[in-house]
Amino acid sequence: MLLGVNIDHIATLRNARGGLEPNLLQAALICEKAGADGITVHLREDRRHTKDNDVYELKKLLKTRLNLEMALTEEMHRIALDVVPENVCLVPEKREEVTTEGGLEVASRIEFVKDFVKPLVDAGIVVSLFIDPDKKQVEAAAKTGAQFIELHTGRYSEAYGTENEELELNHLKDAAKLAHKLGLKVNAGHGLTYENVHRMREIPELIELNIGHNIIAHAVFDGLEKAVIDMKNLIK
Repeated sequence: MLLGVNIDHIATLRNARGGLEPNLLQAALICEKAGADGITVHLREDRRHTKDNDVYELKKLLKTRLNLEMALTEEMHRIALDVVPENVCLVPEKREEVTTEGGLEVASRIEFVKDFVKPLVDAGIVVSLFIDPDKKQVEAAAKTGAQFIELHTGRYSEAYGTENEELELNHLKDAAKLAHKLGLKVNAGHGLTYENVHRMREIPELIELNIGHNIIAHAVFDGLEKAVIDMKNLIK
């Protein structure tokens, strides 16, 4: 299983003082050196962490893959087609949320998503839809032209260690199986930690996990390189 490392919160720390440190590009290189298979950043409408220039510089610098998380807006569409990252993950976005709260609503607007996705795919970008492990959303995603889905693991992460753990894990398993049957490739992420990530190995369809906050939190104490290596070892 591959590991994509989200480095948004390196940018959050940098922006707290309005300077250049910690350097986001240096962080990306450290993650690559430690075995990250890709680097993820979310360019939000309010630019609360990653900035436009970060995306352009990362695209030029990375030896692995740049995975750009973004909302379905004209502005982000234009930026993605200009940058041409290897991957784009389309996510829902609300200004008031602290982090992405749920999956993208695809089922009620298949044609809109389809029209949004096509120019990205035509440009050679691999497109993923960040969705909840819901049968209706998986089936809708398969009609949009996106090559991947990324399953929102937030409910599983919150349920880990409780009586609902198996229920939420089974939702992920069922969604991954259905997606694979429909010809979609499957990634997953959100809220995964060093403690709960091991159960993702029970989902054979998963290709990549995208993990950010917990890795950056551990890096505060252990260093970024070790934090990435430790997570990479857990998902092998």
